[in-house]
Amino acid sequence: MMAKQPDRVIERSWEEADPPVARKKAVPEGLWMRCTNCGETVFRKSVQNNLNVCPKCEFHMRVSGPTRVEQMVDPGSFEPFNAEMAPVDPLSFVDMKPYTARIDAAQKKTGQNDGLQTGTGFIKGRKVVLACMDFEFLGGSMGSVVGEKLARAIEHATDRDLPLIVVSCSGGARMQESGYSLMQMAKTSAALARLDDAGGLFISVLADPTTGGVTASFAMLGDLIIAEPHALIGFAGPRVIAQTIRQELPDGFQTSEFLLEAGFIDRIVHRKDLRSEISRVIDYAGK
Repeated sequence: MMAKQPDRVIERSWEEADPPVARKKAVPEGLWMRCTNCGETVFRKSVQNNLNVCPKCEFHMRVSGPTRVEQMVDPGSFEPFNAEMAPVDPLSFVDMKPYTARIDAAQKKTGQNDGLQTGTGFIKGRKVVLACMDFEFLGGSMGSVVGEKLARAIEHATDRDLPLIVVSCSGGARMQESGYSLMQMAKTSAALARLDDAGGLFISVLADPTTGGVTASFAMLGDLIIAEPHALIGFAGPRVIAQTIRQELPDGFQTSEFLLEAGFIDRIVHRKDLRSEISRVIDYAGK
C-alpha cells in the first residue's frame, strides 16, 4: 500500500490572491455640496469657478456682497467708500432678541458693517459706481445705513458722470428700524431722479430675491432693468398674495421669466454674461 503523500502548500502570486478589502477613503469635508434646486451633488470648486451657478442645472445661487463685487469688476479695480458706516438702534427695538444683538451677529457672520457694498471700479475697462446688496446680512434688508450708502453712491455717480450699477438682493425694508427704513425708499428714489435729470445712466440688476420696499423703490427705476434667471422679484411674496386674494397663482409667478413676459423687466442675463452685457450698454449709452 502506497504511503500517503504530505499535503502540499500551494503558494499563489499576489495577482492570484483574494483581493484585499477596499478601504473607503475619507472625503475632506466641504469639497462637495448639494444644489438646492436640482439636488445633485457637485464639486464645490466647480461651482465657485462657475460664478456660483450650478454646473448641472444652471441654478444661480445667492452670493455675498463682497463675492458679487469680485465677480463684477476687473481684478483689483474696486475702491470702496463709506465702508465704515454702521447701523445703530434708534428705536431700542426688541423682538425675539434686541436689534443690537442681531446687528452684532450679522457683522460677525459677514465681516461687514452692513448689507451694502459701494465703491468705484472698472467693468471691462469702463469705470462705474457699483453698489451690491448682501442677503447674508439680515436678509439684505434696507435700513438707514443701506439707504444712506446707496444715496451717496448715486450722488457720487451724478457728480462724476459715471454709470451707476446696483445689484439688488433683498427681503425689503428693515422692520427693526420702522419709519427710518421706509424713508430710505423716498431718499434713494429722489437721488435717482437727480441722476436722471443730469443725464446719468442707471443699470439695475435684480438677483434672487428682490422684494418688498427695495422693489417698490430704486430696484425698478433703472434705465435698464436686468434680472438673473429664475430670480424671485416682487413686492409681497407669492404665498402672501395667494392667501390674500384666495386664488391660485399662475405658474412661475414673480419669477424673472414671468416679469419679462409681462414687461416689468428688460432682459434676463446669465451671470457669466453680465459683465459683457453691462459694458455693451455703457458703450451704447456713450458713458
